[in-house]
Amino acid sequence: MNTEIIRAEMPDAETYHRIEEAGAALRAGALVVFPTETVYGLGGNGLDKTASARIYHAKGRPSDNPLILHVAEPEEADQFAVVTPVFRRLARAFMPGPLTVVLQARESVPRTVTAGLPTVAVRCPIHPVARHLIRAAGVPVAAPSANLSGSPSPTCAAHVIADLCSRVEYIIDGGDCEIGLESTIVKEEPDGALTLLRPGAVTPEMLREVVDEVRISDAVRHPLKPGQTVLSPGMKYRHYAPKAPLILLKGTPEQRLGFYRAHDGEHTVILAYEEEIQQLRQSCRAVCLSVGAQAYQEELAHVLFAMLRRADELGAQCIYAPLPEDAGIGLALYNRMIRAAAFQVVQL
Repeated sequence: MNTEIIRAEMPDAETYHRIEEAGAALRAGALVVFPTETVYGLGGNGLDKTASARIYHAKGRPSDNPLILHVAEPEEADQFAVVTPVFRRLARAFMPGPLTVVLQARESVPRTVTAGLPTVAVRCPIHPVARHLIRAAGVPVAAPSANLSGSPSPTCAAHVIADLCSRVEYIIDGGDCEIGLESTIVKEEPDGALTLLRPGAVTPEMLREVVDEVRISDAVRHPLKPGQTVLSPGMKYRHYAPKAPLILLKGTPEQRLGFYRAHDGEHTVILAYEEEIQQLRQSCRAVCLSVGAQAYQEELAHVLFAMLRRADELGAQCIYAPLPEDAGIGLALYNRMIRAAAFQVVQL
């Protein structure tokens, strides 16, 4: 099919008219890629089981991996899910924004969206283009990340075009995503506690300021056990992965530098903190890409997926990268990187 690209990095009246056109097409069954503050989403009509089936087909995504239902206002969640007082507190604190909450689904939500589960994940993005699209569609927008299943998530339109051009009707180019990692996903338990299913920019520390008890699912740091139910996107499969093997290093900066030098090669790509880059570039044949300062993990979050894609473009046969500390937004990085690496971690 022909894919129309709408340039919306600096939207004007004409651009918003085109977004409204895309919203009407989405409501009628088309697939529309749109920017959010986290990553780009591949959107379809969240009340149309045929549209959600098209999403799975376009991505090559397993159908037991649930989608997220995007709404323009947090209050709209009540139309599609059974909201609770805890949800309302979370909405006041973090919505619109990079938080997704798993709730009991209402009958209007197709089981193709929920992957057969009785629950549905609901999110209200803060990105103005995303919200304008959802309002124009007049329906909730079911959307996973807009990449081929398993590959690094897209944080700019070029990534989407490389993966999905000719598979969708519209791609809305809103420039680079601000955060660069998918939303935090939480689920309320019967006792009122939260379980963190997927970490993101809304960290456990931030959640504990609103809800007293926040538990972290074992699947955040470890593979799912055989037969364990997938409650949210990003839990079960090897995700976010480049074509080349990614190997993560756990150790001090000095230990990492020694390892990099001992495993140097022309077809190796090293993702390194800015503090290490100059030394590496002076002594290594490998391509060395900076992921920002170690003390500012938000920089690594912003560039991680782009750097994994860049390593593939450079023809990497092996990629090395530091394993972040699993606290704050570092927990989200840890989660994405161990899955991208298929849990290959070298303890230095």
